[in-house]
Amino acid sequence: MSTALLSTADELHARARHGRRAVVMTMGALHEGHATLIRAAREAAGPDGEVVVTVFVNPLQFGAGEDLDRYPRTLDADLKLAEQAGADAVFAPAVDEVYPGGEPQVRVSAGPMGERLEGASRPGHFDGMLTVVAKLLHLTRPDAALFGQKDAQQLALIRRMVRDLNFGVEIVAVPTVREEDGLALSSRNRYLSPGERRTALALSGALFAGRDRHAAQEALRARAREVPSTQARAEALSAIGESRAAADAHAVATAAPGGPAAVRAAARQVLDEAARFDPPLRLDYLALVDPADFTEIGDDFTGEAVLAVAARVGTTRLIDNLPLTFGAAS
Repeated sequence: MSTALLSTADELHARARHGRRAVVMTMGALHEGHATLIRAAREAAGPDGEVVVTVFVNPLQFGAGEDLDRYPRTLDADLKLAEQAGADAVFAPAVDEVYPGGEPQVRVSAGPMGERLEGASRPGHFDGMLTVVAKLLHLTRPDAALFGQKDAQQLALIRRMVRDLNFGVEIVAVPTVREEDGLALSSRNRYLSPGERRTALALSGALFAGRDRHAAQEALRARAREVPSTQARAEALSAIGESRAAADAHAVATAAPGGPAAVRAAARQVLDEAARFDPPLRLDYLALVDPADFTEIGDDFTGEAVLAVAARVGTTRLIDNLPLTFGAAS
């Protein structure tokens, strides 16, 4: 298969469409995480459909002092990877194709959710992101658009925009792709020196520590629920030869701090240790939030949540997250 390289919307609109069109939006510098998105798009489009990959470094997403100028531009390599992953076309427009007449005066506002976490750290970022996503959805006219779960807040905001503004497109989430050591794949990983990369592993390490603490607590609570709570509890436990193990599970499950507080504590311990590394990790935020609005969850929360972290290692800023489920839904 030969992947077409297109630079204008007219070229894209002139292509014959026979099935579903699935779009993967990128800023280039493609890696295996993008390839996973493209393969998922190929499946979503079906054998008769079309997969379009957009490559556009959006200036509206970069604030003052951020890395717009040094953001990698690797179109030839991007085209090759997209072709190998199953894309039919790469749409790589110039800035004046996306923003004719200069920066748009009318933009999409991310609202309150866009002011939290990433939005607080990068003011205006999500307004710029949603504006270009809206533009690219109009320019590419897809049936489905696929986004990675690594950018969890971005994904939540895109879903909210599509719902609130009645875009006729299906938004499909694809799980985060990680390297063998756990580091989430990112175009910015290439900026890390070997020492910085070792420090950067604390991001995923913190998430895994929080996840493991949560899983252990849930397992202990489940074990305690299996233990009789009547006065005959001790005799019943002895009869089945599990008195010590069950009693330990019950004690830990009822006495040890659990839930969101324990998850945050376990993750923060890893991050605090990484702050003493050479080079150090400089934490931006650690948050355990409701994916509906990205507000912090309380200790009595039940349902799906997102454990998210952002930090700088050297001059490189990285983000990562993991989904968790609390309470009765676990």
